[in-house]
Amino acid sequence: MGPPNFLKPLRKTFAALALAAGAIMVPASPVYAAQSSWQINDDDSLLLDVRAGQWRVGDGVRGYQTDTGICADFADIIIALDLPVRLDKKSRRATGWLLEESRTFVLDRDQNIVQIMNKTTKLADNAIRDTPAGWCVDVKTLAGWLDVEIISDLSNSLLIIKADRKLPFELAEERKARVGKLNPTQVYNLSALPQIKDPYHLFRAPSVDVVASAGMQRQKLRGATFDTHAEIYASGELLGASFDARISTNNHLVPQNVRLRAYRSDPQAKLLGPLHATHFAIGDVSTASSGLGGQSTAGRGAFVTNRPLQRPENFDRTTFRGELPSGWDAELYRNKQLIAYVQSRGDGRYEFIDVPLRFGQNSFEVVLYGPQGQIRRETRMIPVGADSIPPRETYYWAGVQDSGRDLIMLGHQNQTPDTAGWRGVIGFERGINARTSIGATYSNGLYRGQRRQYLEASVRRALGPALVEFAAASNLASGYAMRTQALAQFGETMFGAEAVFFQNGYQSERFDTGLQRYLALSADHNLKIAGTNIPLHIEALHKKRTDGNDLLEVNSGISFNIRNITASTEIYWEKRFGQSGQDNTDVLNSQLRLSGRIGRVRLRGEMKFALRQNAGLRESKLTAEWRASQNAEWRAEFGYDAPGKRGRIAGGYTQRFDKFAVTGSAEATSDGAVAAGVSLALSFGPDPRGGIRVASEKLASMGQAMVIVYQDENADGVRQPGEQFEKAVELTAGLNGRGPPTDDKGTSFIDGLTPYQPILIGIDASSLPDPFVQPANSGMVITPRPGIPLVVELPLVAAGEISGTLQRQGGQTLSGVDIELLDKKGRTVKTTRSEYDGYFLFESVPYGQYSLRIAVLAANVIGVNQALTGQAILACATPTHDLGIVIAQDAGRIAQADESNGGK
Repeated sequence: MGPPNFLKPLRKTFAALALAAGAIMVPASPVYAAQSSWQINDDDSLLLDVRAGQWRVGDGVRGYQTDTGICADFADIIIALDLPVRLDKKSRRATGWLLEESRTFVLDRDQNIVQIMNKTTKLADNAIRDTPAGWCVDVKTLAGWLDVEIISDLSNSLLIIKADRKLPFELAEERKARVGKLNPTQVYNLSALPQIKDPYHLFRAPSVDVVASAGMQRQKLRGATFDTHAEIYASGELLGASFDARISTNNHLVPQNVRLRAYRSDPQAKLLGPLHATHFAIGDVSTASSGLGGQSTAGRGAFVTNRPLQRPENFDRTTFRGELPSGWDAELYRNKQLIAYVQSRGDGRYEFIDVPLRFGQNSFEVVLYGPQGQIRRETRMIPVGADSIPPRETYYWAGVQDSGRDLIMLGHQNQTPDTAGWRGVIGFERGINARTSIGATYSNGLYRGQRRQYLEASVRRALGPALVEFAAASNLASGYAMRTQALAQFGETMFGAEAVFFQNGYQSERFDTGLQRYLALSADHNLKIAGTNIPLHIEALHKKRTDGNDLLEVNSGISFNIRNITASTEIYWEKRFGQSGQDNTDVLNSQLRLSGRIGRVRLRGEMKFALRQNAGLRESKLTAEWRASQNAEWRAEFGYDAPGKRGRIAGGYTQRFDKFAVTGSAEATSDGAVAAGVSLALSFGPDPRGGIRVASEKLASMGQAMVIVYQDENADGVRQPGEQFEKAVELTAGLNGRGPPTDDKGTSFIDGLTPYQPILIGIDASSLPDPFVQPANSGMVITPRPGIPLVVELPLVAAGEISGTLQRQGGQTLSGVDIELLDKKGRTVKTTRSEYDGYFLFESVPYGQYSLRIAVLAANVIGVNQALTGQAILACATPTHDLGIVIAQDAGRIAQADESNGGK
């Protein structure tokens, strides 16, 4: 006869209680505890699940309900809590330590004492009772030994452990959970998840970002000067469209620049009816560039397109442009390689123009750094290859613009002389098939004071591991140009090639004037050294000019990581040839950029060197930032200008409060100039609960969500007036983002969301204090819009358990098989694996209706059909559901049956 069933680990509460009531076999002779009339009785036996917070600990413990309370088997407790305690029944002693190494433990049954650390006490009467399984310790005594609180919940067969500190097994589970968050195994199909559609309104009050500063500067020649400056950026909705506005002042708080734009963006291309536009804008806008004619510019006008929002204008290069407030700077990374850096300028924009693309997946990240220690990240994925050509689709774009002039003119405009004035562009691209596309563009604009028209046509073709484009353009008045370019990948190396030929004096904004021929060749390769990828880049170009002053340039760079520091070094070599063919100029320069951390210090720096003429350091700059506390940060800057022999040192301190951030700064230069200033940054916007919300985070330029977590008592997915809010619940934003815990009203704000990028907002189930309450779904998908707080309600529902035993048709037990639990819409909500005897268990399952299937890989390996029969319904009346034996039908037999039926 095998061992009693109750010796198996706890699997499901109600089944265990049934076994304990009828199937548990114990010796007939009862064992009496000292000084107690209580006797061991089958009806008093328990199988208890141990919980600590949201974690299930171990596989269950045996116990008894005695006349003085509940006792638990000490050996089971040692195993469940993974205590380093040795229990010796022969010597009737137990030694080790409890939860902390300093908390040493000695139990001596013969002497009836227990010693914890240096304190020895006598065992109370009935503290330990002898049972057939071993020593059954009273839970109150056990709680004192462990320095915790243990609550007995017999209605759910639970021992609940509470402590004023994180216990070792809790910390271990949290570490596992953090690893799961950093390396998520489940990738959600966002389109299949519940969506929140937030319609546009006639008017929504804008969110506003404000940065105000005041300072003093003293120079030897000019003396002391005082200035004040402010920038205001607002974003809201008006007449069914988004709008944003930027106002900046001069040094006397007089408005100097006003930029205003109304627009809409839709990744689903459902704008403007039959136009199926993805984006349109009016006001201060940017236009599209072309390969041989017009350049992308900014100014007042209008623009519309149905291109995907992340698609580049040209297949071999792209442009990044955005808002950059005063005092901010920006870095551009391609595939984690630092490739460019800009500082704030007078017009409040950053621009990275004509950034080269590489064959394959281009992962770009623009990192913005603010003077108050803010960091903003904007990511963009641009694929270049055969799959980047849309088959049988047509993309168009059209725009008109007064380049370099804002919609509202206030004083001086930051115009570029070469491109200032009215201009227009219209173009299209058509995918002929999966590997071929054609395109055409017409543009009209002023260039260097003369109006020019350009007509361009192109054909693009994927050839094996390469993408090739041929284009031709005419300026309609005189001159034409032809261009051939290719991007390819061979092995681990990516190549780029471009050849442009100019005839009859063709001129455009994209190339220098007076060119006859432009040739360029580039290569990128990842060197693998000691398991680390080191990107290597080399590029060469030759410009042949009509006046004979030709130019040869070679640029090479390498990036590497040194203990969390990303470094990028470049070497630039230039040769110019005069009409006689002699070498007139030879320039050799280098540049080093770095960004990263050393301990608690975040570093960003740049150094420029001349390696030939006037060799030596030309310019250097280093910025170091480190936290003084959770809401405070120090900043130090060092710089040196070698030609001017001028050194600069600056420092600043930022204190962030809930509603605003304040920065104080000071600087001095080697020529005697000094400066000091203070700045205030805050944002405010509408609060969906009513009133105004003020925050130190930027609200106008990014998306935001107000999340409400509540107890959905009737499981209808709609929050009722009487349903309670849940506090201290942590939230997730996407696969890796995090949100602050909810407050007493179940509310939390998640700021800094990337606009127009769908993102899943959900509940971190590991933060829930009750394991029998779980999120009702995987979350809600929202598409944020700048400055608009979206309301997301996430319900919590009661949870139960679904169990069963998996067998193959014919009765063979199936162990180690992955099983998926599906909701009513066929979405996978949980996975588990069958045990050695085929038993499987889904824990913490929200109430609802579910079905099962075997994971596709497991079904293929063992040769069974994925689908499993039977459905489980969890509700208040049936919180647990035992499916019994679940049969996996043999895939071969099903196929044979289908064939036989077909034959009939």
